Amino acid sequence: MLDLKTLIRDVADYPKPGVTFKDITPLLASPAGLALVVEQMANPYRGQGIELVCGAESRGFIFGTAIAQSLSAGFVPIRKPNKLPGATRSMSYDLEYGSDTLEIHTDAVRPGQRVLMVDDLLATGGTLRACLDLLKDLGADVAGVSLAIELSFLGGREKVGGDVPIDAAMVY
Repeated sequence: MLDLKTLIRDVADYPKPGVTFKDITPLLASPAGLALVVEQMANPYRGQGIELVCGAESRGFIFGTAIAQSLSAGFVPIRKPNKLPGATRSMSYDLEYGSDTLEIHTDAVRPGQRVLMVDDLLATGGTLRACLDLLKDLGADVAGVSLAIELSFLGGREKVGGDVPIDAAMVY
């Protein structure tokens, strides 16, 4: 079986000194690797009644749309500010190397709708916590989180909390 970690490239000192960036572009360029990671991310949520998959900008869009198709669900983007044309709800948060804000359309999720949150990577947990807070504010029933990569040594899972299951295809 293909070892997905062989398709992840480490880039030292990016985007700033001291940070080792996990580059997923070799994984995305591999047909077998991409198919395998999407299946590993979708499989824990098969038969779970997922109605929508939400993906965080921007790499969460890549995996999120593929997983949504695999689960016969819709897809909702969670975007950077001023990228969505309708009424939005926003959430600001801290990153390991700065701060940012995310937005979602206020009508993107109906209260009680069963949602899976998807992103490429869990580092310190700021992005994921902001996404989950946005979804809960809209009344979503968040079934879980599916990630391509978790950097467990950064403690992001603890920041996100234990209120939803978190699954990762690769853990470092």
